[in-house]
Amino acid sequence: MEVGIVGKPNVGKSTLFNALTLLDATMAPYPFTTVKPNRGVAAVRFPCPHTERGTPCTPGNAACRNGVRWVPVSLVDVAGLVPGAHEGRGLGNQFLNDLSVADGFIQVVDATGATDPEGNPVPPGSQEPAEEVGWLGDELAYWVAGLLEREFDRQVRKAELEGVKIEEYLEHRLTGLKIAPAAIQTALREAPIDRAHPSKWSAEDLLRLARVLLDAAKPRAAALNKCDRIAPDRASELEQALRPIPAKPTSAEAELTLRRAVKAGLVAYSPGDADFQVPDPSRLSPAQAKGLEGIRQVLKRWGTTGVQPLLESMVFERLHQVVVFPVEDETHWTDSKGRVLPDAFLVPAGTPVRAVAFRVHSELGEHFIRAIDGRTHRALAADHPVDAGAVIRIVARR
Repeated sequence: MEVGIVGKPNVGKSTLFNALTLLDATMAPYPFTTVKPNRGVAAVRFPCPHTERGTPCTPGNAACRNGVRWVPVSLVDVAGLVPGAHEGRGLGNQFLNDLSVADGFIQVVDATGATDPEGNPVPPGSQEPAEEVGWLGDELAYWVAGLLEREFDRQVRKAELEGVKIEEYLEHRLTGLKIAPAAIQTALREAPIDRAHPSKWSAEDLLRLARVLLDAAKPRAAALNKCDRIAPDRASELEQALRPIPAKPTSAEAELTLRRAVKAGLVAYSPGDADFQVPDPSRLSPAQAKGLEGIRQVLKRWGTTGVQPLLESMVFERLHQVVVFPVEDETHWTDSKGRVLPDAFLVPAGTPVRAVAFRVHSELGEHFIRAIDGRTHRALAADHPVDAGAVIRIVARR
């Protein structure tokens, strides 16, 4: 699974990306700092089942701190989008292609209204942040509609003559965009188009379909960034204006500063916390002490920097992912080396246990016999949907 960090230039995309991954993607207050996509790994929090038994876990792919597992999530930070990107403006074509395999998007918005559509600095409040979300949705829809339009009339008529269902045709056509068949079915049901006669669809029909496809297949959430420079009432207004797209106030700069301070051993802080501690104030320079005090005021006003909760809202609520813990011994919750709950994976809610087996290793999926629930010890059939936090053993033929 991959989450795309998107938005117009100079709104803090790379800062948010760096805060979540603690990598050093280039950051600067001018447009198109990011040209090639930055890729990294962030993490979301989930209670570790080891606390149910009081036996310490042995983390492999997902760290465990104080009973909380930090489960990996792939991120991609792409070049900034400007109006007209689907026509090639700015770095539009490159931007859109880089987003093809993202499962969903976090759109970073300058909540202060201090950057124009091209990302140039302007007086605070002179731009309407909510409009950014609208035209980015338009750009994505025009992009998908443009991909569908290429030779659409000829190909869809041929498909009709051969008896190919429109959902099968669209699934084949959209393979490169990582759009699931279920999303295509949903879009065909909900889009205001004549599903029975696709050969009669107009360019506007394809655009309508593209909008619903994106809503179903690639959900968005908005980061109202630079919230340390706006009032809570203004953030509430923006959240209301952006519905049904969920939006959360964020201060990516504050989060990045805290995570770097943790790395330097200057503060004790866990992402998502409402405060931090300074174990040895004498190690701080006056400038560092002042900066951290400013961040503490941000936390007092907003509760958190918003960065970690936003990612978790995207993963668990918008993308409907659940965490599963595969083991080889359902009694002791260990792998073949005796490690307790070594790995944690994200999978879509409702994923059958056999699909989880494929997620662990292709051979487990191919030779799947059954799964066993680590809590109830019940045998689970191949199509049994996995529960959030499930501990399961995959039984396969040798």
